[in-house]
Amino acid sequence: MTQAKLADITGEVAPRLRTEVPGPKARAHVEFDHSLSSPSLPRAYPFVPVRGRGAEVEDIDGNIFVDFCAGIAVNSTGHSHPAVIGAIKDQADELVHYSASDFYPPIYAQMCEAIAKTAPIGGAVRVYLGNSGAEVVEASLKLARVHTGRHAVVSFLGGFHGRTMGAVTLTASKAQYHAGLAPLVNGIHHAPYGHEADLAWFDEVLFDKIVPAEEVAAVIVEPVQGEGGYIVPEPGFITGLRELCDRHGILLIADEIQSGAGRTGRMWAIEHFGVEPDILLSAKGIASGMPLAAMVARADILESWSKGAHGSTYGGNPVACAAAITTIELLRDGIMGNAVARGEQGLAALRGIAAVHPDVVVDTRGIGLMLALELATPEQAEALEHEAFTRGLLVLGCGHKSVRLSPPLVIDEATMASGLDVLAHAVEVIAAR
Repeated sequence: MTQAKLADITGEVAPRLRTEVPGPKARAHVEFDHSLSSPSLPRAYPFVPVRGRGAEVEDIDGNIFVDFCAGIAVNSTGHSHPAVIGAIKDQADELVHYSASDFYPPIYAQMCEAIAKTAPIGGAVRVYLGNSGAEVVEASLKLARVHTGRHAVVSFLGGFHGRTMGAVTLTASKAQYHAGLAPLVNGIHHAPYGHEADLAWFDEVLFDKIVPAEEVAAVIVEPVQGEGGYIVPEPGFITGLRELCDRHGILLIADEIQSGAGRTGRMWAIEHFGVEPDILLSAKGIASGMPLAAMVARADILESWSKGAHGSTYGGNPVACAAAITTIELLRDGIMGNAVARGEQGLAALRGIAAVHPDVVVDTRGIGLMLALELATPEQAEALEHEAFTRGLLVLGCGHKSVRLSPPLVIDEATMASGLDVLAHAVEVIAAR
């Protein structure tokens, strides 16, 4: 089935299943993949995608799924958005690659300008472009230490910042990410997350017993935690964190790699709290599936870097920049508003599911299209992933025992309702057990 045929099917909302799930071709491909690929890849379940359109994805057997994953919150404008695909094709016709580390491809600066205009940072800003979230996390770690002359950095329990060495040291969502890697990067400390009262830990524990405040370069925080459980913090937590950083001359880094690019209904999740970070990190949804990441910082901070202090062969690739510039335009033109409406629809449905099955669903939460339901046990959360999958809905786990919903921001009301119906039925199956 071609993409055009996938898009032309009308009058029938996904999911549309033709075989058992996984089907025979999917099972064969998974076996082939396992003979060659790294065993480190965690793979949630045997889904083998081959094409997509909007919030629907087709697998290798021709089964069409409702996508509540969006490639782990990456495909913000949906699969194969015609404007994004058009921008990619037009740029590829002109220039696929030239390194901005050593030369001046025009679209690099154009992309920097486009994201700088969205930044929730007052005054002049400057931008560094990379390929992935982990890359700009690493960049921010280096920049904070250079700018402040300090060594210590604080991240949060439950936070996820990537798997490269510096990023994985900051990460504290699963102990397995640190297993066998010691020694990790020195000077990283992990604080409790989410409650205004948690901020007392800094003065009472960190600064009093572990490291002086004047040696802390930065605090890096997800304004809404992603892999840690889709946790929305108390408003006073983020504002209090800003005040604490200001009091001690510490940089505040907002990791918006999963929560940004319109996912919460605003361009950046930190805007919900009325707080300006010193450095903002973006990746995932900013380029609708193309590999691009950005570090946006106050100009005086980024100007601390000397020539050659950091760079990237592929970061700010012209084709990825073209996709991102178009994505930003689409977000401004109304997609974020749809995220708000569909998020309200989703949260209401999750609360309804919880009301019917209070012994199975112990919490529902979220903001925009960053939604989660928490199950009573980790085993139930894992089972829910698989039950939803076999019925044509793609979801992913997060936190200790939660399942996240992060559909493309373009998902329509009917497809959202269909996916939520599948989810409700999957919960019923779990409850019956």
